[in-house]
Amino acid sequence: MPSPRFHGRVESAGQCCEAPGCREDGEFRAPGRRPHGFDGPGEWRWFCLQHVREFNAGYDWFEGMSAEEILRAQSPIAGWQTESKVFRPTAGIADAPRWADYADPLDAISARARGIKSRAEQEARAAAQSVRAGFSREEAQALEVMGLGSDTDAARLRRRYSELVRRYHPDRNGGDRRHEAKLTAVVDAYQLLKKSAALA
Repeated sequence: MPSPRFHGRVESAGQCCEAPGCREDGEFRAPGRRPHGFDGPGEWRWFCLQHVREFNAGYDWFEGMSAEEILRAQSPIAGWQTESKVFRPTAGIADAPRWADYADPLDAISARARGIKSRAEQEARAAAQSVRAGFSREEAQALEVMGLGSDTDAARLRRRYSELVRRYHPDRNGGDRRHEAKLTAVVDAYQLLKKSAALA
């Protein structure tokens, strides 16, 4: 019985090795005749360990590529622009630049860092101004969540709260619950601010 410890082994579902004349279980998959692509998943070939090793030894990943495409694929930064979940335009940061707008990943990282620093400085100035206006540090942070300044009064706070609840509530977004964290933050900020002595 072959060892089950090899990386890539798939528990046999009854498929046999596709190598001619081989009667072993096909427990290792290899790219098939139709590759994965826009039209859907491709096909797999199934081999035993010995024959998948032989297949891999002769497989040409660059087959069909031009010299320029091969050079791009071999680059150490190949694929960095791909907007996976982590590298989406916002990736948890509002109004951040798109990674795909830059030819060099270091330029993209620098642009994001500058944006983060600029927002942090703006938030610090707004918090200091709010504290001077009689709000506590926690209330200043709540004002930031609400998108309000230190000149806010109770009526403006209520209007802004209603606007944000309508914007983030799942019922207003076709049942989409992606904004629930923002909605919770808005509700918590409102509950804190409506008791603030600075708004009395």
